[in-house]
Amino acid sequence: MANIEIGIRDEVRNVVYEFFSEECEVPRNELSNTTNVIKDLEGDSLMFLELLEIFKKKYKLNVELKTVGKYVVKHPAETIGAIIDMTMLIIEHENNIANLD
Repeated sequence: MANIEIGIRDEVRNVVYEFFSEECEVPRNELSNTTNVIKDLEGDSLMFLELLEIFKKKYKLNVELKTVGKYVVKHPAETIGAIIDMTMLIIEHENNIANLD
C-alpha cells in the first residue's frame, strides 16, 4: 500500500488533466471534474488503461489490471473527477481496491 503524501491529489489531478487535454486535443482550461470522458471528449476505456500505466510507474504500484477491472465494473468512473478519485483509491489501496465497497 502506497503512502499518501500531502499534495499527491493535486499531482494526480494535474497528470489526469494534462493527459486528457493532450489525448483528446482539448485545451486544459475547458476541462473540469464534471467533464464526461466518453460523452464530452469522445474518449474510451483504453485511455484509463494508459493512465493506470502512468500511475503504476510513477508511484511504483503493485496493482493488477484484473483487480482494477473488478472494481470499475461496480464503480464506473465516467468523469474526470471520478477518475481522479478512483486513481487515489488505487494509489492508496493497490490490489486491495477490489475489496472496497
